[in-house]
Amino acid sequence: MKQEDTKLYNKLDDIIVVGGGSAGWMTATTLIRKFPGKKITLVESPNIATVGVGESTIGGISNWLSSLSLNTEENISEFMKETDGTIKLSIRFEDFYEKGDGGFHYPFGSPVVFDTLDGVNDWYFKKIMRPNTPITDFARSFYSQMHMVEQNKMGDNFTNFNWKRDKAFHFDATKFGLWLKNKICLPAGLIHVLSDVKKVNKDSENQITGLELENGETISGNLYFDCTGFKALLTSKTQEIPFVDFGWMLPNDRAWATRLPYKDKKNEINTYTNCTAIENGWVWQIPLWSRWGTGYVYSSKYVSDEDALKEFKNFIKKKGYGDMSEDLEYRNIKMRVGRHKTMWNKNVVAVGLAAGFIEPLESNGLYSVHEFLNYFVSSMERKDKFNQTDRDYYNDSVNAIFDNFSRFVAMHYALSHRDDTEYWRDIQKRDYTADGHPSFKEMFRRRRENRYELAEGMQCVGVGLNFWPIDKNDIMLQTCSDDLDTFRIRWEPAVQKLDARALNWQVEASNLDSTYDFLNKKYFDGKG
Repeated sequence: MKQEDTKLYNKLDDIIVVGGGSAGWMTATTLIRKFPGKKITLVESPNIATVGVGESTIGGISNWLSSLSLNTEENISEFMKETDGTIKLSIRFEDFYEKGDGGFHYPFGSPVVFDTLDGVNDWYFKKIMRPNTPITDFARSFYSQMHMVEQNKMGDNFTNFNWKRDKAFHFDATKFGLWLKNKICLPAGLIHVLSDVKKVNKDSENQITGLELENGETISGNLYFDCTGFKALLTSKTQEIPFVDFGWMLPNDRAWATRLPYKDKKNEINTYTNCTAIENGWVWQIPLWSRWGTGYVYSSKYVSDEDALKEFKNFIKKKGYGDMSEDLEYRNIKMRVGRHKTMWNKNVVAVGLAAGFIEPLESNGLYSVHEFLNYFVSSMERKDKFNQTDRDYYNDSVNAIFDNFSRFVAMHYALSHRDDTEYWRDIQKRDYTADGHPSFKEMFRRRRENRYELAEGMQCVGVGLNFWPIDKNDIMLQTCSDDLDTFRIRWEPAVQKLDARALNWQVEASNLDSTYDFLNKKYFDGKG
């Protein structure tokens, strides 16, 4: 290839997104907003249904929307109507530590520590002085919105909670893609091509040179985004980028998904995704405006698809749906857990499932999409072309995001004490430090140093799974005494302050509208 030809593939002039769905339309939306004037084409198969597992997001989606000037009240109101959306403030985990553990919450945003004696450590001291304090008290002591969650109330101007930044959403993923397409992309001039890709052409240097489509058209660009899902058409099938399998750490590789009608919509709609551990995995429950989205994530190493479906149906029956569970439409989804070794190779950037996938726990599917896109924009915003260093920076950044989040998800299993099935017993035996990644050893170090970082989910997950960094034994060793009276004198005022502000938040929440009434009035014009 001539040198002048090679340079064409290092430009940002003509971009082709291959694949629709949430990843494809989020990518197209980001590109068309951040790089106006560039030619952007999205090629979408008319014959492939989107996976749509992720109908739940985490707080970073608000940052992504804001970066694209979409996080306005007007846009969010339209978005909620168009996507069957509800507001999400937290994730709840039930039976992960042991069956009947009562569950715990991981709320969004940062803990409120500005008026504490020693940050979140105040709560650990409270637990030492008052051993009967439930673990659910941790979240309600540091996250004001937990009092909205617990009472199923909602308001957009609540003390110590940043409504615009820290809320997330539940929505129909397919409708979300359509909203981005019709609201942002097509009006801005994106070229939308409905056709299957028949052949991908590449040169001797593994650069993509063009796409031959089933409709007879051949298109080409400088840069290609692979948003073709687990198929990874450009990344895996064409460029043959090696896949790094995370199955040794995260064995769940299947999901059954279905939709449930509300029995009592006004009281059932809540502000969190519920995750319940069962025999061979866990079940998600997501409240959309018109229905529940629910699914069972499990490992085919321990249970067949047929038996997993029986377990899922049994769970649904226990939720009060009785024989209705036999009449629902179920879809089985095969998941490939891990990532490609290189996310941006030559002139192909993989985003979404084509890049990699961590099982759905912690609602991370769309998180990786918008975070990867954020890094791409940061790499390219002031440039019209790119080189290998730009690729290396991007790959190093997104690999770190993916790998660290995967270990965080794995911690939910690693800290479990369930042993009621072979699945959970094997989880007890797994060595999560086997690949040498520093995440778990870093967690151990911070526990030894009696402090988790404030920006980490380990505060809530650690407490919920009984792995906190300060306990009575630590205090006795540090004070060289089994007499905690002096300790109580020092910490009782701090603990009383935690109790007082939690009570204030509780009272404030009690005066708010119910979640249903708030959403109905604010986003759905009171039409229910």
